[in-house]
Amino acid sequence: MTDTDRETLRSTFGQDAELYDRCRPTYPPQLFTDLAALADLGPHARVLEIGCGTGQATLPLARRGCHVVAMDLSPDMAAVARRNLAQFPQVTVVAAAFEDWQPPDGPFDAVVCATAFHWLDPEVRMVKAADLLRPGGSLAVVSTHHIAGGTNAFFADAQRCYERADPTTPPGMRLTTGDETPEEAAEFDRSGRFGPVTFRRYEWQQTYTAPEYLNLLMTYSGNRAMAPQARDGLFTCIAHLIDEVYGGAITKQYRTRLAIAQKTPPR
Repeated sequence: MTDTDRETLRSTFGQDAELYDRCRPTYPPQLFTDLAALADLGPHARVLEIGCGTGQATLPLARRGCHVVAMDLSPDMAAVARRNLAQFPQVTVVAAAFEDWQPPDGPFDAVVCATAFHWLDPEVRMVKAADLLRPGGSLAVVSTHHIAGGTNAFFADAQRCYERADPTTPPGMRLTTGDETPEEAAEFDRSGRFGPVTFRRYEWQQTYTAPEYLNLLMTYSGNRAMAPQARDGLFTCIAHLIDEVYGGAITKQYRTRLAIAQKTPPR
């Protein structure tokens, strides 16, 4: 992905912050139990959350008593996050790009990024995260992937809808249960700023009707960036499949992964 593509696509999420808030799923509760244990996050721990969206991962951290600075590139997303987190005075929501932001005070016990790390500048993200952590503090990267499972046949059929709507779609793509942990660990290693990476994985499912699934698709950058006519054709094809072929609902299989490592002293 080029720098221009990344900047363009990562800005799409704020185009409809209310839809994002309604439709994006939250994260498995066990993830936050593991995160708190692995990063030693007790009440009053200072946490920086990058790419908070409307607060899907911020809320569980706030409920644990963490003092969170949650940032998002989009002012509209940040505004919804402030509304969702209004009962937690120890949470501050900032509308800013991580690459440009300068913290007003001392280091953090943890830097957390849920489903947004890949949107950050790869030349900056590891180094700046390490710079913002106290010695021994933790960087936690959460990612969620659509994997094989659930209504598998639907997603194979839906791929043909994508191929018709967008001729640049690689033909014959299929879901797998593969994992990307080696490359993720390698980025921590290449930075020279972190110790060994610990991984935790959580598999779960969610069922969607056709309107629910189309709303979810409209929270993804690639779909939002499509030409309206192509997107309308894609969504019509997908809705027909769900309603006429799959009985009005489909189930999506997710894998959420936590990668966490501690900042090490300079070599």
